[in-house]
Amino acid sequence: MVTLDFTKLGGLVPAVAQDWQTGEVLMVAFMNEEAWRLTLETRIMHYWSRSRKSLWKKGETSGHFQEVKELRVDCDGDCVVARVRQVGGSACHTGRRSCFFRVVDGATLREDDTMPGAAS
Repeated sequence: MVTLDFTKLGGLVPAVAQDWQTGEVLMVAFMNEEAWRLTLETRIMHYWSRSRKSLWKKGETSGHFQEVKELRVDCDGDCVVARVRQVGGSACHTGRRSCFFRVVDGATLREDDTMPGAAS
């Protein structure tokens, strides 16, 4: 099994979920060793919920699963980019496709569901 460096962030590594076809960043979450192992075994994204302090199989309650197409690990082995097929349309708990729908506009935030560079 491919091992990651879980020592730097208290047993966690950041995981960026990216649409495998468009490159759109869907969400960022964290994984512990168990989430990593389950993701490798099932090819469905698993994360560690820092707020609930529990393992989280993405889509288990919403039906919005993330099927793994490719996993990439950074040069230090402490961060993951998961290229996924988003099943069910939305990665964000708000119901949006991406968690990154808020744009900094001067001193305010505005909502914009389009992601430059992402295919429609």
